[in-house]
Amino acid sequence: MIKKITIALLLIAAIQIKAQEKTNKPTSNWKKTGNISFLVNQSSFSNWISGGENTVSGNLGVNYDFNYSKENTTWDNKIILAYGLNNVKGNGTRKTDDRFELNSLYGKKATGNWSYSFFLNFKTQFTNGYDYKTTPKIKTSAFLAPGYLSFGPGMLWKKSNNFKINLAPITSKITIVSDEFSGQYGTDLGKNTRYEFGFNGSLNYKTTIMENITMENILNVYANYLDKPQNIDLDYQLNFIMQINKYLSTNLNFHTIVDDNATSKVQFKEVFGLGVNYIL
Repeated sequence: MIKKITIALLLIAAIQIKAQEKTNKPTSNWKKTGNISFLVNQSSFSNWISGGENTVSGNLGVNYDFNYSKENTTWDNKIILAYGLNNVKGNGTRKTDDRFELNSLYGKKATGNWSYSFFLNFKTQFTNGYDYKTTPKIKTSAFLAPGYLSFGPGMLWKKSNNFKINLAPITSKITIVSDEFSGQYGTDLGKNTRYEFGFNGSLNYKTTIMENITMENILNVYANYLDKPQNIDLDYQLNFIMQINKYLSTNLNFHTIVDDNATSKVQFKEVFGLGVNYIL
Protein backbone atom coordinates (compact mmCIF):
# COMPACT_ATOMS: atom_id res chain seq x y z
CA MET A 1 0.00 0.00 0.00
CA ILE A 2 2.86 2.38 0.85
CA LYS A 3 4.39 1.91 -2.62
CA LYS A 4 1.02 2.55 -4.29
CA ILE A 5 0.52 5.79 -2.35
CA THR A 6 4.06 6.94 -3.18
CA ILE A 7 3.58 6.25 -6.90
CA ALA A 8 0.22 8.05 -6.87
CA LEU A 9 1.73 11.16 -5.23
CA LEU A 10 4.65 11.23 -7.66
CA LEU A 11 2.19 10.98 -10.57
CA ILE A 12 0.17 13.90 -9.15
CA ALA A 13 3.31 16.04 -8.91
CA ALA A 14 4.38 15.05 -12.43
CA ILE A 15 0.94 15.87 -13.88
CA GLN A 16 0.98 19.27 -12.16
CA ILE A 17 4.42 20.16 -13.51
CA LYS A 18 3.57 18.84 -17.01
CA ALA A 19 0.33 20.83 -17.09
CA GLN A 20 2.28 23.94 -16.19
CA GLU A 21 4.85 23.33 -18.89
CA LYS A 22 2.17 23.02 -21.57
CA THR A 23 0.54 26.29 -20.57
CA ASN A 24 3.64 28.24 -19.61
CA LYS A 25 3.42 30.78 -22.47
CA PRO A 26 3.21 34.60 -22.48
CA THR A 27 -0.58 34.29 -22.21
CA SER A 28 -0.38 31.47 -19.68
CA ASN A 29 -2.85 31.25 -16.82
CA TRP A 30 -0.06 29.88 -14.63
CA LYS A 31 1.89 32.02 -12.21
CA LYS A 32 5.01 30.61 -10.59
CA THR A 33 7.20 32.00 -7.86
CA GLY A 34 9.63 30.66 -5.30
CA ASN A 35 13.21 30.41 -4.21
CA ILE A 36 16.06 27.95 -3.78
CA SER A 37 18.35 28.64 -0.83
CA PHE A 38 21.62 27.17 0.38
CA LEU A 39 22.82 28.29 3.81
CA VAL A 40 26.28 27.46 5.15
CA ASN A 41 27.66 28.01 8.65
CA GLN A 42 31.24 27.26 9.70
CA SER A 43 33.16 27.67 12.96
CA SER A 44 36.86 26.94 13.45
CA PHE A 45 38.94 27.15 16.65
CA SER A 46 42.68 26.89 17.27
CA ASN A 47 44.18 27.36 20.74
CA TRP A 48 40.99 29.21 21.71
CA ILE A 49 41.06 29.57 25.51
CA SER A 50 37.27 29.90 25.86
CA GLY A 51 36.86 26.56 24.11
CA GLY A 52 34.78 25.47 21.15
CA GLU A 53 34.42 22.70 18.60
CA ASN A 54 35.00 22.99 14.85
CA THR A 55 31.63 22.80 13.08
CA VAL A 56 30.34 22.90 9.53
CA SER A 57 26.65 22.92 8.63
CA GLY A 58 24.61 23.37 5.50
CA ASN A 59 20.91 23.68 4.72
CA LEU A 60 19.30 23.35 1.29
CA GLY A 61 15.73 24.56 0.85
CA VAL A 62 13.17 24.88 -1.94
CA ASN A 63 9.90 26.81 -1.60
CA TYR A 64 8.05 26.83 -4.91
CA ASP A 65 4.50 27.90 -5.84
CA PHE A 66 2.83 27.27 -9.18
CA ASN A 67 -0.74 28.55 -9.34
CA TYR A 68 -3.36 28.36 -12.08
CA SER A 69 -6.23 30.80 -12.50
CA LYS A 70 -8.82 31.05 -15.28
CA GLU A 71 -12.26 32.60 -15.03
CA ASN A 72 -13.94 30.97 -11.99
CA THR A 73 -11.30 28.26 -11.44
CA THR A 74 -8.10 28.31 -9.37
CA TRP A 75 -5.54 25.57 -8.69
CA ASP A 76 -2.77 26.47 -6.22
CA ASN A 77 0.22 24.23 -5.65
CA LYS A 78 3.19 24.51 -3.30
CA ILE A 79 6.25 22.29 -2.88
CA ILE A 80 8.49 22.67 0.18
CA LEU A 81 11.78 20.75 0.33
CA ALA A 82 14.43 21.07 3.03
CA TYR A 83 17.54 19.13 3.99
CA GLY A 84 20.34 20.03 6.38
CA LEU A 85 23.50 18.41 7.76
CA ASN A 86 25.79 19.39 10.59
CA ASN A 87 29.28 18.11 11.34
CA VAL A 88 30.72 18.71 14.81
CA LYS A 89 34.22 17.50 15.58
CA GLY A 90 33.93 14.38 17.71
CA ASN A 91 30.23 13.79 16.99
CA GLY A 92 30.34 13.17 13.25
CA THR A 93 27.65 14.19 10.77
CA ARG A 94 24.05 14.54 11.89
CA LYS A 95 20.87 15.60 10.17
CA THR A 96 19.49 18.99 11.18
CA ASP A 97 16.58 19.33 8.74
CA ASP A 98 14.63 16.96 6.50
CA ARG A 99 11.30 17.69 4.89
CA PHE A 100 9.16 17.01 1.85
CA GLU A 101 5.73 18.63 1.60
CA LEU A 102 3.27 18.90 -1.28
CA ASN A 103 0.15 21.09 -1.10
CA SER A 104 -2.52 21.24 -3.78
CA LEU A 105 -5.71 23.32 -3.51
CA TYR A 106 -8.44 23.44 -6.16
CA GLY A 107 -11.15 26.11 -6.07
CA LYS A 108 -14.36 26.79 -8.01
CA LYS A 109 -15.81 30.25 -7.37
CA ALA A 110 -19.00 30.42 -5.29
CA THR A 111 -19.47 34.12 -4.44
CA GLY A 112 -17.19 37.06 -3.74
CA ASN A 113 -13.82 35.81 -2.45
CA TRP A 114 -15.33 32.41 -1.56
CA SER A 115 -14.89 29.22 -3.60
CA TYR A 116 -15.85 25.57 -3.24
CA SER A 117 -12.57 23.75 -2.73
CA PHE A 118 -10.76 20.44 -2.52
CA PHE A 119 -7.30 20.16 -0.96
CA LEU A 120 -4.53 17.56 -0.77
CA ASN A 121 -1.53 17.68 1.53
CA PHE A 122 1.32 15.18 1.84
CA LYS A 123 4.26 15.31 4.25
CA THR A 124 7.23 13.05 4.96
CA GLN A 125 11.05 13.12 5.18
CA PHE A 126 13.80 11.85 2.86
CA THR A 127 16.17 9.92 5.14
CA ASN A 128 16.41 8.22 8.53
CA GLY A 129 16.21 10.28 11.70
CA TYR A 130 17.82 9.37 15.05
CA ASP A 131 17.65 10.27 18.72
CA TYR A 132 21.26 11.00 19.65
CA LYS A 133 20.52 11.47 23.35
CA THR A 134 20.66 7.69 23.85
CA THR A 135 23.59 5.30 23.51
CA PRO A 136 23.45 3.70 21.05
CA LYS A 137 21.37 6.14 19.00
CA ILE A 138 17.76 5.17 18.32
CA LYS A 139 16.16 5.36 14.89
CA THR A 140 13.06 7.54 15.10
CA SER A 141 11.93 8.07 11.49
CA ALA A 142 12.52 7.15 7.85
CA PHE A 143 11.10 7.85 4.41
CA LEU A 144 7.31 7.40 4.66
CA ALA A 145 7.71 6.57 8.34
CA PRO A 146 5.86 8.60 9.15
CA GLY A 147 4.11 9.96 6.10
CA TYR A 148 0.92 12.02 6.34
CA LEU A 149 -1.72 12.27 3.61
CA SER A 150 -4.71 14.60 4.12
CA PHE A 151 -7.48 15.49 1.67
CA GLY A 152 -11.05 16.67 1.56
CA PRO A 153 -13.62 19.19 0.28
CA GLY A 154 -14.22 22.56 1.88
CA MET A 155 -14.56 26.29 1.35
CA LEU A 156 -11.74 28.57 0.24
CA TRP A 157 -11.52 32.30 0.98
CA LYS A 158 -8.91 33.78 -1.31
CA LYS A 159 -8.04 37.44 -1.56
CA SER A 160 -4.91 36.82 -3.65
CA ASN A 161 -2.20 34.21 -4.24
CA ASN A 162 -0.52 35.62 -1.12
CA PHE A 163 -3.52 35.55 1.23
CA LYS A 164 -5.90 32.60 1.47
CA ILE A 165 -7.75 30.54 4.07
CA ASN A 166 -9.20 27.06 3.47
CA LEU A 167 -11.72 25.36 5.78
CA ALA A 168 -12.31 21.64 5.27
CA PRO A 169 -14.73 20.17 7.89
CA ILE A 170 -14.81 16.66 6.39
CA THR A 171 -11.13 15.83 6.01
CA SER A 172 -9.63 12.35 5.71
CA LYS A 173 -6.14 11.93 7.15
CA ILE A 174 -3.96 8.84 6.72
CA THR A 175 -0.79 8.29 8.75
CA ILE A 176 1.67 5.88 7.11
CA VAL A 177 4.50 3.97 8.80
CA SER A 178 6.76 1.07 7.88
CA ASP A 179 6.73 -2.29 9.71
CA GLU A 180 9.63 -1.04 11.83
CA PHE A 181 7.49 1.78 13.27
CA SER A 182 4.21 -0.09 13.55
CA GLY A 183 2.50 0.92 16.81
CA GLN A 184 4.05 4.40 16.72
CA TYR A 185 2.76 7.77 15.50
CA GLY A 186 -0.79 6.83 16.48
CA THR A 187 -0.91 3.55 14.56
CA ASP A 188 -1.99 0.28 16.16
CA LEU A 189 0.64 -2.41 16.69
CA GLY A 190 0.77 -4.61 13.60
CA LYS A 191 -0.73 -1.90 11.38
CA ASN A 192 1.01 0.33 8.82
CA THR A 193 -1.68 2.99 8.54
CA ARG A 194 -4.04 4.98 10.73
CA TYR A 195 -7.20 6.59 9.36
CA GLU A 196 -8.63 9.76 10.88
CA PHE A 197 -11.66 11.89 10.02
CA GLY A 198 -11.84 15.49 11.14
CA PHE A 199 -11.57 19.23 10.52
CA ASN A 200 -8.64 20.83 8.70
CA GLY A 201 -7.98 24.55 8.48
CA SER A 202 -5.10 26.22 6.67
CA LEU A 203 -3.85 29.77 6.19
CA ASN A 204 -1.17 31.14 3.89
CA TYR A 205 -0.18 34.79 4.16
CA LYS A 206 2.84 36.30 2.44
CA THR A 207 3.71 39.99 2.48
CA THR A 208 6.56 42.41 1.83
CA ILE A 209 7.48 44.11 5.11
CA MET A 210 9.83 46.56 3.43
CA GLU A 211 11.97 46.62 0.33
CA ASN A 212 13.75 43.25 -0.15
CA ILE A 213 12.26 41.75 3.04
CA THR A 214 9.39 39.28 2.76
CA MET A 215 7.50 37.38 5.46
CA GLU A 216 5.47 34.21 4.91
CA ASN A 217 3.08 32.59 7.40
CA ILE A 218 1.92 29.02 6.80
CA LEU A 219 -0.53 27.64 9.36
CA ASN A 220 -2.33 24.30 9.44
CA VAL A 221 -4.62 23.04 12.22
CA TYR A 222 -6.39 19.69 12.46
CA ALA A 223 -8.84 18.06 14.89
CA ASN A 224 -9.73 14.36 14.74
CA TYR A 225 -13.46 13.81 15.34
CA LEU A 226 -12.89 10.10 16.06
CA ASP A 227 -10.35 10.38 18.89
CA LYS A 228 -9.71 13.25 21.34
CA PRO A 229 -11.02 16.10 19.14
CA GLN A 230 -9.93 18.58 21.83
CA ASN A 231 -6.28 17.73 21.08
CA ILE A 232 -5.73 19.99 18.10
CA ASP A 233 -2.69 19.35 15.89
CA LEU A 234 -0.85 22.49 14.82
CA ASP A 235 1.82 23.07 12.18
CA TYR A 236 3.06 26.66 11.88
CA GLN A 237 5.90 28.11 9.82
CA LEU A 238 7.20 31.66 9.80
CA ASN A 239 9.71 32.45 7.08
CA PHE A 240 11.69 35.66 6.60
CA ILE A 241 13.81 36.30 3.51
CA MET A 242 16.02 39.40 3.60
CA GLN A 243 17.28 39.69 0.03
CA ILE A 244 20.70 41.29 -0.46
CA ASN A 245 20.71 40.78 -4.23
CA LYS A 246 19.39 38.15 -6.65
CA TYR A 247 21.75 35.51 -5.28
CA LEU A 248 22.53 36.42 -1.66
CA SER A 249 20.13 36.64 1.26
CA THR A 250 19.68 36.19 4.98
CA ASN A 251 17.04 33.58 5.74
CA LEU A 252 15.25 33.01 9.04
CA ASN A 253 12.79 30.16 9.55
CA PHE A 254 10.71 29.23 12.60
CA HIS A 255 8.74 25.97 12.59
CA THR A 256 6.45 24.75 15.39
CA ILE A 257 4.56 21.43 15.48
CA VAL A 258 2.06 20.17 18.06
CA ASP A 259 1.03 16.54 17.47
CA ASP A 260 0.39 14.29 20.46
CA ASN A 261 0.49 11.17 18.25
CA ALA A 262 4.16 11.89 17.56
CA THR A 263 5.21 13.32 20.94
CA SER A 264 3.63 14.92 23.98
CA LYS A 265 6.10 17.82 23.72
CA VAL A 266 5.92 20.89 21.51
CA GLN A 267 8.34 20.56 18.60
CA PHE A 268 10.27 23.71 17.66
CA LYS A 269 12.93 24.39 15.06
CA GLU A 270 14.78 27.56 14.06
CA VAL A 271 17.13 27.94 11.10
CA PHE A 272 19.10 31.13 10.45
CA GLY A 273 21.87 31.80 8.04
CA LEU A 274 23.44 33.83 5.24
CA GLY A 275 23.71 32.09 1.94
CA VAL A 276 22.86 31.71 -1.71
CA ASN A 277 19.19 32.38 -2.42
CA TYR A 278 18.02 32.14 -6.03
CA ILE A 279 14.65 33.70 -6.80
CA LEU A 280 12.68 31.64 -9.33
